[in-house]
Parts: sequence; C-alpha cells; structure tokens
Amino acid sequence: MCLAIPGRILELDGVYAAVDFGGVRRRIGTALTPAAAVGDYVLVHAGMAIQIVDVAEAERTLELIREVYADLADEELGEEPHHE
Repeated sequence: MCLAIPGRILELDGVYAAVDFGGVRRRIGTALTPAAAVGDYVLVHAGMAIQIVDVAEAERTLELIREVYADLADEELGEEPHHE
C-alpha cells in the first residue's frame, strides 16, 4: 500500500518546495504539479507532490492522521483510545 500525505507549500524554488506537514518541514519536488503555488496543499508521495488538494480535504486528512497517531500512542501505553 502506498500513502500520500497532504502538506502546505511554504516556499517555492524552481521545481522544489518547502512544505509543512503539521509542524514538520521538508523539501519536496514539484515537477508533477507545476501549477502549485505557495499556500496550496499538495499530496506528497515519495518526496514528490503528486496532486494539488482542496484545503478542507487536506485538513480533514491531517486530523484523521493525528487521531490515528494518538490512538496508536495510547495503545502503546496500555490506555484506552480516546476520541474527541
């Protein structure tokens, strides 16, 4: 299974971009998404932006990822998963 994570473009430098993934900043390639601009959310897979995505959809996906991560952390600590 492959996974693409949404990130928000902070800076563009040619075919590269600095992208924020909820506090983690990475440099990615944007050759596959030449229309992407600063402020856009893009799906990133294997270090490449593969699609521009809607802000609401990106934020929903990031929230789901945070919930799954929190549940996994709770399980490791032997606690019941919590949902808000």
